[in-house]
Amino acid sequence: MATQQLLSGKARPFAARPARSSRLGSVVVRAAAPAQRDPSKRVVITGIGCCTVFGNDPDTFYNRLLAGESGISNIDRFDASEFPTRFGGQIKNFDDEGLIDKKSARRYDDCLKYTMVAGKKALAQAGLAKEQDAYNKLDKTRCGVLVGSGMGGLTVFQDGVANLVEKGYKKISPFFIPYAITNMGGALLAIETGFMGPNYSISTACATANYAYVSAANHIRNGEADLMVVGGSEAPIIPVGLGGFVACRALSTRNDEPQKASRPWDVDRDGFVMGEGAGVFVFESLEHAQARGATIIAEYLGGAVTCDAHHMTDPRADGLGVSTCIELALKDARVDRDQINYINAHATSTLVGDVAEVKAIKKVFTNTSGLKMNATKSLIGHCLGAAAGIEAVAVVKAIQTGWLHPTLNQHNLVDEVAGIDTVPNEKKQLDVTAAISNSFGFGGHNSAVVFAPFKA
Repeated sequence: MATQQLLSGKARPFAARPARSSRLGSVVVRAAAPAQRDPSKRVVITGIGCCTVFGNDPDTFYNRLLAGESGISNIDRFDASEFPTRFGGQIKNFDDEGLIDKKSARRYDDCLKYTMVAGKKALAQAGLAKEQDAYNKLDKTRCGVLVGSGMGGLTVFQDGVANLVEKGYKKISPFFIPYAITNMGGALLAIETGFMGPNYSISTACATANYAYVSAANHIRNGEADLMVVGGSEAPIIPVGLGGFVACRALSTRNDEPQKASRPWDVDRDGFVMGEGAGVFVFESLEHAQARGATIIAEYLGGAVTCDAHHMTDPRADGLGVSTCIELALKDARVDRDQINYINAHATSTLVGDVAEVKAIKKVFTNTSGLKMNATKSLIGHCLGAAAGIEAVAVVKAIQTGWLHPTLNQHNLVDEVAGIDTVPNEKKQLDVTAAISNSFGFGGHNSAVVFAPFKA
């Protein structure tokens, strides 16, 4: 199969990298870079920013994942005692680290705060904070921002509607519309940075950040931008957010054991656990990054998006939309499926979704003996529009560290997942050759993106 693909031009080989290898069945796969592309079309990661239940530092975040620590706890932001679900991956005592001025910090919805902090921290790691020389040398017309959100400023929206109903329209805040719409986080970040390149909102529910990665990379590949700040942000743990998902009957109700509630692929799973935060990267063309002497963290090889065209909330039971998406992502990344040895699964702990994803993965990867697959949501909950962003951070940290975080609550797995190592309950060492991060959203939105170690 691989030989036929190479001859047909549907896939291109990695260059050899003898120092690092792993075994997939009987095939030895070596970590390496994609076939030589124009450096202006290769997309690399030079900065990582995040806001999570474990804080805003990517290293601390990943170390706590590796330790198998659950970030799920009882909700204390509001009185949730009357809700059938009373826990989540809530960020408590959020620290904006002085990255938002005090007036704005009082006004911003948390979704906007997470976008600003994660975006600025990613730029700082990339050496592009406003006080750094490299920032002043940027062509701002060729720098863009694409940080999406599934629901945007939900607190601002909730409070605005409450004021309208209880006090009348005159009590609606003038910031109600600007701070509620999903594009405003990226717009505010652009205003602060002066980035005048592509800037818009993608909102495809829980697949949002992956859709943003695909679009941002295409802007760079098409020569429309040198640099993109890209990812997803969400702050849904408020009464209307919790109540809405309760009404969908989508959430776990394991109130007595909240840290055991998110249990992907487990027979006793009963729904997902809400989370929140932001995950943001700085994407650059390889040419641009090398020209300014940037430190390259990893490479984005490619990605794809599809639609199930099936149901508002349920995936196709046969996984066709997902398997097609993964195959298209591999084609865009120019890698053969045998070069993938790690998948960060969508794996929300829903009854239908977990099985459908596994079916799709097994359809694409007929030999799963060397494949490892974990679920970040088992530790931090489902961060909705930010999920793909935060999970991509976990993937890149796995590439950097050579360690995969565990999937928690793996005790009685469904038969369908047999043959795939879900990294149960304890971290595992792995030299990642290339990794896929899956994310799917209400409406049948599917996305898969591929990351790998950078090889010049």
